Amino acid sequence: MIASHPKRNRLRGRGKGHSVDPVAQAAVLDAISGLPCRRDQLIEYLHRLQDRFGHVAAAHVVALADVLGLAPTEVYEVATFYHHFDVVREGERPPPPLTIRVCDSLSCEVFGADALVQALEGGLGQGVRVQRVSCVGRCDEAPVAVVGQHPVGHATLDSVSNCIEAGTTEPSVPADWIRYKKYCDAGGYTLARRCSEDGGLGDSIIQALESAGLRGLGGAGFPTGRKWRILQQQSAPRLLVVNIDEGEPGTFKDRYYLERDPHRLLEGVLVAAQVIGIDTCYLYVRDEYPGVMAILEAAIAELIAGFEYALPQLHLRRGAGAYICGEESALIESIEGKRGMPRLRPPYLAEVGLFGRPTLEHNCETLYWVREIIERGADWFCGEGRRGRQGLRSFSVSGRVNKPGLHLAPAGISVRELIDEYCGGMLEGHRLYAYFPGGVSGGILPARLADEPLDFDTLAEHGCFIGSAAVIILSDQDRVRSAALNALRFFSRESCGQCTPCRVGCQRVTRLMQAERWNVELLEELATVMEEASICGLGQAAPNPIRCTIRYFPREVGGK
Repeated sequence: MIASHPKRNRLRGRGKGHSVDPVAQAAVLDAISGLPCRRDQLIEYLHRLQDRFGHVAAAHVVALADVLGLAPTEVYEVATFYHHFDVVREGERPPPPLTIRVCDSLSCEVFGADALVQALEGGLGQGVRVQRVSCVGRCDEAPVAVVGQHPVGHATLDSVSNCIEAGTTEPSVPADWIRYKKYCDAGGYTLARRCSEDGGLGDSIIQALESAGLRGLGGAGFPTGRKWRILQQQSAPRLLVVNIDEGEPGTFKDRYYLERDPHRLLEGVLVAAQVIGIDTCYLYVRDEYPGVMAILEAAIAELIAGFEYALPQLHLRRGAGAYICGEESALIESIEGKRGMPRLRPPYLAEVGLFGRPTLEHNCETLYWVREIIERGADWFCGEGRRGRQGLRSFSVSGRVNKPGLHLAPAGISVRELIDEYCGGMLEGHRLYAYFPGGVSGGILPARLADEPLDFDTLAEHGCFIGSAAVIILSDQDRVRSAALNALRFFSRESCGQCTPCRVGCQRVTRLMQAERWNVELLEELATVMEEASICGLGQAAPNPIRCTIRYFPREVGGK
């Protein structure tokens, strides 16, 4: 049983600090029972309180601080950092029992998120709160509303109202995901078993990943084999962190794969752990994916029950609604129970990562490919691709196409080919006008560059990058300046606030972009400061939509 921290007991009653409410303390202890009493569990404690009470009361903050031996301000600053915790101060009214979250990021805005919000605000009764939120990872079903924890794709007032009336507020969990037995019957975990039986396989596996050219598929593109070799050289114990916090607007590939075949990811985790020598692994899942969380919990339980060899410790951690936690060092901070603020580097995570230990951090999809590359061979993977590029890419496509969704296509494919061959062409009455090749941070390109190869390093000369391969298609019925403004509003909302260039820069450029005629010189000056002085990729990439709009669509911003 979790009890109050002894240090806090000794200090209670001294000074002018908040006193602990015994009722609130009992409620906190009951809510978090069964969890270890550790600082790194703080965010999960807050989730327990939010889930049970619909908010986190000020008295809960004080009581939780007492349990952990922290100052109430330390708990408060963490709770208020994340979007999904409703911290209610003394004297404030708690939020209504039900919250409807409406995504207003780019794809949803294109398909009517603003009108949906207005309809919901005017058409729903008492006891319901409507919130505008950042991307919820279902861009192919835009516009999306989330009723409690239940996602409603192509949402309307009627469909949301029907959900509320039916009491459908629980997560959506696909029933047809591949279970452990079916996965093993198809050859699954054979590679993991071979690694358990033969410790000498590690070098050949790394060589195969290097030969295949597998790179980090979360956006950074760092060579996977090289990363594994670097970690092998670090002192033990080493840790593994799987980043399933895909918050980039337009991206939903990790959710797609995990809702169907979670054991393929888990096998990649086991192989990496065995090759590198890792005995503890953390899987960090964004809070917008409660269905994925449920599937992974079940899949891990199946693995523990069915796998006959020793397993590393597998810990699931739940995010709390912060895009910045997709950045690797911010994610590490979040797992440690802190605000998700990026770290200054060096040192790098491979040297000093989670809990100060050498840490291998990977995107979900990168590990998802490990088994297939090893079994089918590096030559198979390299044999895919167009225009001199190698491999396959998982493109999350949304916007003005007939078949939005996850499309596995050759690296180096052009957006025109992607639309015609995989997405069923443009929507009727729409003509390709512009596209985001890598989510809202990847910049914007005009239709005249629709034949450029989509892959790592191919778009740099155009001021763009592929990132996580989230492709958002705009038509001649859209305005690029509006899309760029939506992107900067997103960055302004999601900036962690740690560094002034990003925090103030995003706010300032967002205001400037609302002018009828853009002040191009001032916007470029601010963009340069943000790019060169921001701590992490959010502030560094935020200027991309601005610069691309000015460069490729000057008439939309008042230029020639």
